Amino acid sequence: MTIGRATQALLDLVAADREQKCAAILDEAKARANTLCAHAHVEARSRMRAAFGEERERMAARVSAARAMLATRRRLAQQQRAAALLAAGWARLPQELVDVWREPAARKAWVDRVAAEARALLAGGAWRIVHAPDWPESERDAFAAELAATGAVPELVADPRVRAGLKIAAGGNVIDGTQQGLLADRSEIGSLLLRELEAGETIA
Repeated sequence: MTIGRATQALLDLVAADREQKCAAILDEAKARANTLCAHAHVEARSRMRAAFGEERERMAARVSAARAMLATRRRLAQQQRAAALLAAGWARLPQELVDVWREPAARKAWVDRVAAEARALLAGGAWRIVHAPDWPESERDAFAAELAATGAVPELVADPRVRAGLKIAAGGNVIDGTQQGLLADRSEIGSLLLRELEAGETIA
């Protein structure tokens, strides 16, 4: 073998070894790059899921806060509406009671109700009956006769301060069926009035 050929063979051997080592280094670099890319994708997906989760939590918190605010505003609106209805009802109720008292059938039912409570709760004997001045005399006389038949001794007194109704006193106890007496318990009357007003609105 000539020196030239030996040299070329040696150069070829070095080149092949170099290519083999370069290929091995390149394969290792590609493997590392693939591993890094895979880790990067995993981390990116994890960060994305975390970001989406945080955004969902923020959105849920905003929705919850909006719903709470809406519920508060609805309650406030309902309270304001109820207060307006009640104020309007209270303004009309005194005259409504006077109008009821002036209607004969309603007035008789009113008187009968007060008398029934008085018979159930008051002792017999002297009964002082204070009434609205416009109670017709014929009705007063019939009422007094009915009470006398039960053993009561009625004393009827017209009071100009009473616009409607009557109250019966006996033995220190009073059954107050006057307009003023009926309106005295604002809490109970207010709740009953509000229910009636709201029911009337629903029907209308």
